[in-house]
Amino acid sequence: MKPENNEKDLLLGLARNDRKATETIYKDNYNMVQALIISNNGSQDDAKDIFQEAMIVLYEKVRAGNFELTSQIKTYLYSVSRRLWLKRLQQTNRFKPDLEGVAEMVQVEDDMEVHEKLNTDFAMMERALGSLGEPCKSLLEAYYLQKRNMTEIALAFGYTNADNAKTQKYKCLVRLKKFFFDQYKNPES
Repeated sequence: MKPENNEKDLLLGLARNDRKATETIYKDNYNMVQALIISNNGSQDDAKDIFQEAMIVLYEKVRAGNFELTSQIKTYLYSVSRRLWLKRLQQTNRFKPDLEGVAEMVQVEDDMEVHEKLNTDFAMMERALGSLGEPCKSLLEAYYLQKRNMTEIALAFGYTNADNAKTQKYKCLVRLKKFFFDQYKNPES
């Protein structure tokens, strides 16, 4: 099936409230919007809200019946999400547009390439984390995602002290880097 046909099928499914089509659009595009929002002073909750609003815009356009998508779904959702996020930042006074630099703004397609590369790297990192196994995966998540300190980690994971936990974290990080760069060099494997 050609990608254009698949996208048309997804839009038709969205218009019919087909759960599978909606889930596919979410799965294929949410991470890109999340990366956009988080890299621009937002949170995961902000990303969820903005993506939901963008999906509603797409849904309403498709349901109207006269909507013709002239780009890929991801480009459309990215563009709508970007505009919604900039509007929200302006409303909360977290963003002051620099009108002098408007002529030098990056095109959406250029941003898309960067975000697609980031999404690919995030997917590789996720696979590398999955390959890592326990307790390394949980230890790295505790430190980097949950922002727990080494003393807390030592207690939670049964290490005798924070220095031992730190040594184990370093070993886990070395293994994670090895898994990641093995995938990076051989993306098909």
